[in-house]
Amino acid sequence: MLKTVVRFLSRAKKRFALDSRFDNKLDAVPNVDIDEGSFKYVLIKVSDKENSDDSATYKTIVRGYKDCQGHSDIYERVKASCKVMGLKAEILGGGRIERDSLVKRIKVYGQSQGFGKADHRATKKILLAKYPDYIIEIVD
Repeated sequence: MLKTVVRFLSRAKKRFALDSRFDNKLDAVPNVDIDEGSFKYVLIKVSDKENSDDSATYKTIVRGYKDCQGHSDIYERVKASCKVMGLKAEILGGGRIERDSLVKRIKVYGQSQGFGKADHRATKKILLAKYPDYIIEIVD
């Protein structure tokens, strides 16, 4: 397990490495990172630790991975990659997503027992920016 976390963190450093393309650290964090298929997801507020009082220094992101069994597993993964970048991650809630790229459809539904229900409307808005040609529906 420790080897997996170490490998993930080294990949996260490379993936989110800052360069001249980004004005700040938050710009380096993708708004959406979800798998294909059916899985749990979390809605997370990511903020710059250095400017945590300024409301303009945060963004809300969507994360969902099939290889994570629980919402807390997804959150811990994101929190670790944010920490590497000097960012803070705060979970806002969770649920489930079904993504089918063949028919370009995403369903958002459910809740996390440990973290509560994510704001599915906010999740849909974030997903639409990444997948404008998909039908995205909230099913509750």
